[in-house]
Amino acid sequence: MKSEKAQNSSESKGKKSFVIRIDESTYKLLEKWANDEFRSVNGQIEYLLHQSLVESGRKKKE
Repeated sequence: MKSEKAQNSSESKGKKSFVIRIDESTYKLLEKWANDEFRSVNGQIEYLLHQSLVESGRKKKE
């Protein structure tokens, strides 16, 4: 369970928390990829989503 301080920290950065369910083999591949790029799994998912949104023209490059 997240502490109240941890919840406030992510909220103050404008980030939304949610649960994602993926199969174990996909998670293991994602975890390996994240480690290869010195990211957490969560950071890798954020990076991939950001890249996809930019490439699709749905989000401007920052």
